[in-house]
Amino acid sequence: MPEKIINYKCPACTGPLHYVGESGMLECDYCGSKYTVAEIESLYKEKVESAAEAAAAETAEEKAEAESTYAQEHSSSGGWDTSSLENWTTTGQGLRAYNCPSCGAELICDANTAATRCPYCGNPTVVPGQLSGMLKPDYVLPFKLKKEDAQKALLRHYQGKALLPDTFRDEKNIQEIQGVYVPFWLFDGTARVVMDIDAADRSSFTDGEYEVTETKHYEVHRDGDVAFEKIPVDAASKMPDEYMDALEPYDYKRLEPFSMAYLAGFLADKFDVSVEQSAARADERAANTAEDIIRNTVSYDSVTIRNKKISLKRGKVHYALIPTYLLTIRWENGQYMFAVNGQTGKVVGELPSSKQKERKEFLKSFLAVLIIGIPVLSFLMYTILSM
Repeated sequence: MPEKIINYKCPACTGPLHYVGESGMLECDYCGSKYTVAEIESLYKEKVESAAEAAAAETAEEKAEAESTYAQEHSSSGGWDTSSLENWTTTGQGLRAYNCPSCGAELICDANTAATRCPYCGNPTVVPGQLSGMLKPDYVLPFKLKKEDAQKALLRHYQGKALLPDTFRDEKNIQEIQGVYVPFWLFDGTARVVMDIDAADRSSFTDGEYEVTETKHYEVHRDGDVAFEKIPVDAASKMPDEYMDALEPYDYKRLEPFSMAYLAGFLADKFDVSVEQSAARADERAANTAEDIIRNTVSYDSVTIRNKKISLKRGKVHYALIPTYLLTIRWENGQYMFAVNGQTGKVVGELPSSKQKERKEFLKSFLAVLIIGIPVLSFLMYTILSM
């Protein structure tokens, strides 16, 4: 039976291949060989297609066979009560089991996982069936940074954070760094903005002994179209929306036609938030951005929007995988997650605050105010007494 998952192996030494953003090629850590995405895609084309077909061919007969095997294995339990154990078909929904082609280990992963790594032999594994057919992405934005770059970006993020506990800064606290391709919907469209604005300009001049302020009022009308291309909305429910929004911008000029080879060495999820569920966020982002663009064409001292009407014309939707590093830090029995833009190194995440440092900073501020306040208070008392 064809394998449902694929290990991309070096044609020279059969070592595992992984995509390296710095070189833009798939590289082998063992012999140092490098291959273009097109070369590996060509070599593995038949295997990818076969794996996708195998993953999609889970028939009712296979399910029945699995249920029968389960029943046989648990029919005689040596007197142990197994009545509370449920069949995989009910408790295992949403999970998938695959065999690693390299070592034979059985991998159980989330139904949305499209790329992972075997925990036993370390080989990157790709699950073509998870992204085939209607689920296949249009684009992939390849990783540009390495894991080491993501770690350095996090350490730079610590700089200037005066209240960050010193023990938190230790690199040993970084428990895990994972490169993840996060699924995104990219929306195209046009927003038409009609806006009536009350504006004013103020100027001052001296007329003899008087300082004169002159205010000119204007009625401004704006009517224009703003075209959008690839408004991003993340399509993974596990990823916090505020994190993914804060990681922008990404350079969408570097989007590549999708190829499974880019996933080698990284994790990847498929979407579990539909286009329909994401449309409201896309509409909101388009409307807010269009309003800001049209509003910024009005250059006066004060601008007040009196009336506005925004109508959206929805266009094409694209499915893309976007590179993100997730770093997990365990500190003082707590866990902190940071996300790093896989292109730019921009970092997002909440940092802990040292209570001791907070008290010190408060004391410094209080003493500074006190020191400044004593001379002022003395001057006021002297003035009052002198009256």
